[in-house]
Parts: sequence; structure tokens; C-alpha cells
Amino acid sequence: MKAVVFDLDDTLLRDDLSISDFTVRVFRRLHEAGFFVIAASGRAQLSMKPYVDQLGCVSVYISCNGAEIWDGRDHHSISRELFSAETAVEIARFGEKHRCYMQVYEGGCFYFNRDGIYARRYAASARLTGVCAGKLSAFIREPRNKILMIAREAKIASMYAEARGIFDGKASVTCSKPFYLEFNPVNATKGKALVTAADHLGILPEKIIAFGDSLNDLSMLQTAGKAVTVSNGWEQIRPWCDDVCESNNQDGPARYMNDHYLNGEVLF
Repeated sequence: MKAVVFDLDDTLLRDDLSISDFTVRVFRRLHEAGFFVIAASGRAQLSMKPYVDQLGCVSVYISCNGAEIWDGRDHHSISRELFSAETAVEIARFGEKHRCYMQVYEGGCFYFNRDGIYARRYAASARLTGVCAGKLSAFIREPRNKILMIAREAKIASMYAEARGIFDGKASVTCSKPFYLEFNPVNATKGKALVTAADHLGILPEKIIAFGDSLNDLSMLQTAGKAVTVSNGWEQIRPWCDDVCESNNQDGPARYMNDHYLNGEVLF
């Protein structure tokens, strides 16, 4: 293997949204040993940046479920996918039909349709500033890289099935949490972004080991040469994985890489 890619939330991050010192030391040692280190998340770029900086060894990172790829050293943009303003408005109207909380991203902010617990919780977890924009189908006037909807799990499950049919060929539809429904440009998946990132680094995707936990990680796990899910990962993705490591709260990806590729040299 020449590279390792990992999701952040519920995979590398603990439930308190922290990265342990042990995890930092393992991935820095892997980098010293010649591994490329790649982070891939549904988070926006500015929400990922503090974690990339903390690790201090990330070669490239993938944000917004594959809509954007960034250099891990100076944070310049490598590639970006957008869907048209017309498609974004159509998606917003779908959310409005279901009376769903939703948000779009611009700069260091997210713009949401109504204030409440979802907006406040997201701002705290993503460390981004939220701005109430009202009706998003009226607010959106430019191409977008992601629209996120948040609701109860049963509602999201129903909306996911409906959205996959309506937006087939227009948008990539996925979930990173059971209460998240995420829309990205049709060519924006973690798997496709991983192929682009691998080409940028001069390696083959089959030389990458991937760690993930949820549906939005599936394309990445299928693209990589070896796929590992954390023990807290969704049951739906396990059939596509080659192995299971310990949970995110037990630093599963770092422990796995330390044991299998560093001969346990980094002490816990």
C-alpha cells in the first residue's frame, strides 16, 4: 500500500469530535514511512481544515463528499465540482415540499432556511457560522457544491429513496448520518474524488487502504484497494469491506495501521 484515506466523523474522529494524540502520531509516522495520507469527508473545506492542520501530514483532502479536492499543505484548490443553480433550486424545492430543514454553503458560512436546533447543532459540530437565509429556492442564484437536509431518521430514509429516483443523473444523493440527506454534483462522490486524488499523487487507487463508516463512504471503499470499516460503522457497508477495525472511540483506523503497517512501533 502507498496511501491511506479515511473519513472524519464517526471514523477518525471520536464522538467528542477530537483526534487523539495517538492517532496523530501514527499518521505522522506513516507519512515519514512514505505513505500518502488523505482525508475525505462530507464536511465543508473550512470545517476540515483544523483537523488537517492538527494531523500535519495530510497530502490532499476531499471535502463535500467529493465535490472538492484540496492540497493538504497550503490548502489550495485542486479540483471542484458544482451543480447548476437550476438543479440546486430544484433540490431546494424538493426539501421545501417535505418541509425539511436544509442548508447550502458559501465561503466560511452555511446558509439555512429556518432557525432551530438543527442549525445550532450543526454550527457547533462543524465550527462554521450559520446565517438564516429564509426560503432557499429563492436564495439560491449561483451553482452549488452541496445541499444538506436534516430530519428524523424515518423521514430521511423515505426522502432518500424518493430523491434517488427524482435526481438520478442530476445529482449524487447520499447519507453520512441517518438523519442527514446530502446532495452533491452528479460526479461528486468520494470514490471518484479518490481516483482524481490518486492520479494527482501519481499512484493507483488499488494501492490505497480506505477507512469509513457510512453510506457516503461506500464509493470510496469500493474504489480503494483495501476497505476497512470501523466496528461502529453501518451494517449496510460491511459486505463491501475486507476487514473491520476497532471503533472510532478506540482510535480504530490508527490502531489498525499501526498494527498492520508499522509493526506496532507507535505506543498507545
